[in-house]
Amino acid sequence: MTESLHIVCPHCHTTNRVHTDQLGSAPDCGSCKKPLFTGQPADLDGAAFDKHLLRNQIPLLVDFWAPWYGPCRQMAPAYVQAAAQLEPRIRVAKVDTEAHQTLGARYQIRSIPTLALFVGGREVARQAGAMGTADIVRWVQQHAPR
Repeated sequence: MTESLHIVCPHCHTTNRVHTDQLGSAPDCGSCKKPLFTGQPADLDGAAFDKHLLRNQIPLLVDFWAPWYGPCRQMAPAYVQAAAQLEPRIRVAKVDTEAHQTLGARYQIRSIPTLALFVGGREVARQAGAMGTADIVRWVQQHAPR
C-alpha cells in the first residue's frame, strides 16, 4: 500500500491527497487542475500561509521579503532556482512582509530577507541575509527531515 501525503495547491490553496510515489510525476490539483509543483515560489498571504503551514505534509520553506529592498530583489532569482531544485520534497513560498505585516510580526522577522523552514507546522530553522542558490539548497538540506 502506497503512503499518501496532504499537499496544498499553490494556486487555489485546496488540500490534495497525493501518493508519495506520484510526487515526482507532476501531480495536478483535484480542484483547479493546475500543477501542485511549479518550480516557482508560491506567493502567500495570511490565510494561504496558514493553510500551507498547517495542512502540507511536506516541509514549508518561506522567504520573508520586501519588494523595495535591494538584497531581497538580488536574492529573488536564486530563490526561484532553489525552488526548482527543492520541489516536490519542499513547498517553497514567499511572504511580502510589507503587504502582510502581521505575518512578519507573528514570526518576529527583524531583517529581510529571512528564510524560515517549517516542518509539521513548527519552525525548525531560520537564516537571515541574502544567499545564492547553492547556499539556499544546502541550508534546507541540512535542516529538513530526510
